[in-house]
Amino acid sequence: MTLVRISKLLSNQGVCSRREADHFIELGFVYVDGIKVTELGAKANPEQKIELRGEGHRLQKSKKTILLNKPIGFVSHADDEGKYKSSLSLILKENFFGDEKLDKLSFKLAPAGRLDIDSTGLLVLTEDGVIAKKIIQEDSEIEKEYLVRVSGNLIPNGLKLLKHGLFLDNKPLKKAIVSWINEDQLKFILKEGKKRQIRRMCELVGLKVVGLKRVRIGKIRLSNLPIGKWRFLQGNESF
Repeated sequence: MTLVRISKLLSNQGVCSRREADHFIELGFVYVDGIKVTELGAKANPEQKIELRGEGHRLQKSKKTILLNKPIGFVSHADDEGKYKSSLSLILKENFFGDEKLDKLSFKLAPAGRLDIDSTGLLVLTEDGVIAKKIIQEDSEIEKEYLVRVSGNLIPNGLKLLKHGLFLDNKPLKKAIVSWINEDQLKFILKEGKKRQIRRMCELVGLKVVGLKRVRIGKIRLSNLPIGKWRFLQGNESF
């Protein structure tokens, strides 16, 4: 049987991301059939028992995931050049929405997916590579739900095309669930997240997006989280 990198095997098991696995291997927290592995790039038989032990397991479990109701005017990612306001700058004690007592905030967060500067709603920021991969990997089955206000005149067959049949960047889009909520608002449910996807889809069928809000990612809803506020993903919640 072909040997596979241990970091990939741990990632496939959903224990951690490949990058996290490499870090844990360097620290001596990874075992194959009970034997410690410390060599980066080491491989194993997929049928062997691969484990993350001791402090490595605790470190992985301690990684935080944050849910933010992103306001308009903030980008999802960090902006080292300072041209835009980053959503990460909102993760402050005064913006916390919850009952937990907060100590010093010292997270190494990254956005799991994008939400453009002109959009608002649910944004996931996480330290956990497993959660990030689950949400943003190309073959992800996680649904993202949006409420979209539009103007313009929908072309004939436009709603059908929004559901399936459009191309972006010369590639066909996955099937979507799209329906009218009222005369100027649509609900979109997607399983992919191309750059400014909904805005570009609407342009192709004669509509202009004038407001976009993400209200759900998988099983996690925005619910009553106020705009500009954040909370932790709880232990009994999952995407």
